[in-house]
Amino acid sequence: VQLQASGGGLVQAGGSLRLSCAASGRTFSTYTMGWFRQAPGKEREFVAAIRWRGGSTYYKDSVKGRFTISRDNAKNTVYLQMNSLKPEDTAVYYCAGGNGIITSQVRAPSAYDYWGQGTQVTVSS
Repeated sequence: VQLQASGGGLVQAGGSLRLSCAASGRTFSTYTMGWFRQAPGKEREFVAAIRWRGGSTYYKDSVKGRFTISRDNAKNTVYLQMNSLKPEDTAVYYCAGGNGIITSQVRAPSAYDYWGQGTQVTVSS
C-alpha cells in the first residue's frame, strides 16, 4: 500500500490550499482515510477523516467550517480542501489509511496502518 500526499505550500493567512492523497496497492472500499498534522515540537494530531464506503466525515473542532475532506473513488484519491488558513495551521500534513477503524478511534494515529510521506503547509501572518 502506498499513499502519496501532495499539494502543500506557502500561503498567506486567509488563503486556501488543497491537499491530495493518492492511494494505491489495494482496494480501499472498507478503509478510513485520515489527515493528520504535526507542527515542530508538537505531537501528531488528527485533522479530518472520511470513510471510503459511505463517505462519513470527521473533523477536528478547530478546522470545522474551514476544511473539507472528500474522496474520488475513481481516482483512489482523498482531498483536504483548506480555506481561511491561519498561522496555527502551519505543520507537516500526513495522510493515513486504516481498515476496520471504529468511530471512537478515528482520531487516533495508532488506529491507522499506512502513512504517506507528509507535505509541508506554511501559513504566514
